[in-house]
Amino acid sequence: MFERFTQGARDVVKGAVGHAERERAPRVDEGHLLLAVLDARGTRGSFALGALGVDAAEKRASIGAALLAARRRAGLSQADTEALAGLGIDVDEIVARVEQTHGVGALSGDRRLGGRRPFAKEAKGVLESSLRMALAHRDRAIGDEHLLLALASRPGIASETLAGHGVTVPAVERVLYGGGGSGSAAPEA
Repeated sequence: MFERFTQGARDVVKGAVGHAERERAPRVDEGHLLLAVLDARGTRGSFALGALGVDAAEKRASIGAALLAARRRAGLSQADTEALAGLGIDVDEIVARVEQTHGVGALSGDRRLGGRRPFAKEAKGVLESSLRMALAHRDRAIGDEHLLLALASRPGIASETLAGHGVTVPAVERVLYGGGGSGSAAPEA
């Protein structure tokens, strides 16, 4: 599958590994992929994000902060947190108590000091979904725009965070494909 990745998509995967290493995360997750997509410049994915208003530094910082908040909640999405609140469980209070005892980020998983980081199940799913996105649009290669579409389409923290900033599958398809059909409205990277 990776032989079908454009240079931009390969850079996103490498960038995701870099984000995981800097965080000393035990594995590369969908949040790391999203951060790497946000880092991309001069690609179809960055074009789509810019057209949807996510090129400003404050929007990128806001998305990064939302991902960090979700990690602190042990990966629970805002929807999960709200559902638990409906049952009388205050996730923010639990996080605060755990962090008071064990330190900030205690619920975000075991930390690794070095070595290769495997891809989490959700991140692997994003990579697989990107292939399906490319095939659905009859694109010959898998670009960072397909990674963006996959991140926006899969339930979880990344899609919730993107949707909160106006980045949804229909919106990205409208920018890139003129409403979801084949062809491209954005320049090739």
